[in-house]
Amino acid sequence: MKKTLVLAAALTCAASFAFVGCKEKTAAKAGADFHIGIATGTVSQSEDDLRGAEELIRRYGAVKDGGMIQHITYPDDFMSQQETTISQIVALADDPKMKAIIVNQGVPGTAEAFRRIKESHPDILCFTGEPHEDPLVIQKSADLAVSNDFMSRGYTIVWAAKQQGAKTFVHISFPRHMSYETLGLRRNIMEQACADLGIKFVFETAPDPTSDVGVAGAQQFILEKVPQWIEKYGKDTAFFCTNDAHTEPLLKQLAQFGGIFIEADLPSPLMGYPGAFGIDLTAEAGDFAKILQKVEKTVVDAGGAGRFGTWAFSYGFTVSAGLGEFAKRVVEGTAEKNSSADLFKALSEFTQGANWNGGYYVDQSTGVRAKNQILIYMDTYILGQGFLKTTELEVPEKYFKIKFSK
Repeated sequence: MKKTLVLAAALTCAASFAFVGCKEKTAAKAGADFHIGIATGTVSQSEDDLRGAEELIRRYGAVKDGGMIQHITYPDDFMSQQETTISQIVALADDPKMKAIIVNQGVPGTAEAFRRIKESHPDILCFTGEPHEDPLVIQKSADLAVSNDFMSRGYTIVWAAKQQGAKTFVHISFPRHMSYETLGLRRNIMEQACADLGIKFVFETAPDPTSDVGVAGAQQFILEKVPQWIEKYGKDTAFFCTNDAHTEPLLKQLAQFGGIFIEADLPSPLMGYPGAFGIDLTAEAGDFAKILQKVEKTVVDAGGAGRFGTWAFSYGFTVSAGLGEFAKRVVEGTAEKNSSADLFKALSEFTQGANWNGGYYVDQSTGVRAKNQILIYMDTYILGQGFLKTTELEVPEKYFKIKFSK
């Protein structure tokens, strides 16, 4: 599959990672002409997504203070409280000034929420980041869906693990995630990539944090199992998990017992690293150049150079803030809803100097290219080593033809 758009955002600060969010916007924070709603997970499930919403509030003010942004969080156990989640999202449309609603991540129920909103308010823009629902489901009701490029990354993450000396690749997940087309298909691509690159592929099951064990129980399981997995598979093993809550305990144990970690499911220097390595980033909050620098120094000092990776900027943060910025521009008439170039300009507000690649989603069964779902990814950054130019890789065509089956 050839990419339909490539963005190399080597902007004005290619030599350093400047975070534009640190520059105070001059937008008025009183009496906003229109409102933008954004729903994210909580700190325990998806902190970066939430921080991106907070950046929008910092820039444009909260509705309660006369500003533009209305932020809500959906329940941690969104699977068992799906109707509550739907109702919360739909309620945002009751605001007569609401012009756009964003959900990041697009947990199950988002498509139904958007469908209900469009029934009564067809003029409200409905954007979602990282939809959990199958592509054809979310595409029916969303004006735009943005996903990490689960297809390309199925290959690039394994390729990167090979570069770092991995002989085994352990994929950690659970049945709910494996029922999602995006995550299940990526798993299949990873397995094939391992076979082609000479790496042993292993699938390990861990508890779902939305189940009865909760986040704490799921994390405790990872803490207990990682030392056993290292003993079983060896230190030349790369680990990948599909859930944010699993990431911190995984990193913590890999730092102590060995192993390799290329990047998180939704990569960020904030994803798992502060808690796993005891890093206080209070002084660096909002400045990803300094955040990356401090995380890297801490990991390298702990002996993790070349063993741990991330993206230079937070994917979750960027999608929340970037979709909000894009929605604002579309409403104001300075961007086009169907313009991928305008979308990438909005995302680049928060990732200056970073290299992106991506393309429109192509349906596996029909070969039809979507017009409202874009897959994106950034170069992998190995702490203590630097960038692996994953966005410059030519992913073999065969991987885009691998099928998903539940």
